[in-house]
Amino acid sequence: QVQLVESGGGLVQAGGSLRLSCAASGSISRFNAMGWYRQAPGNLRELVAVISSGGSTNYVDAVKGRFTMSRDNAKNMVYLQMNSLNPEATAVYYCTAERVGYSIWGQGTQVPVSS
Repeated sequence: QVQLVESGGGLVQAGGSLRLSCAASGSISRFNAMGWYRQAPGNLRELVAVISSGGSTNYVDAVKGRFTMSRDNAKNMVYLQMNSLNPEATAVYYCTAERVGYSIWGQGTQVPVSS
């Protein structure tokens, strides 16, 4: 089974940027979509961004215009570029690989945003 490993998290000041990476142990081309989710303290996990196998992206309204998700099928990598971060973005960010009927999750990477 493909495993996902996120990296790139860390403390950042409000207004700053981070680029999260997700490395897959196998081909991501087999999946219908790849996604980034986040879970803030005390909150439910929420979808942040998703990219289809064809490269189409969708974002939650809260991050539109500031976050950009991309994928590199040759490297089996997906990325989340996060700009103009605010404290509300503080969360654990998870990478997912999705097919009909099941999904695979990474272990998450923490992104604390200080005010």
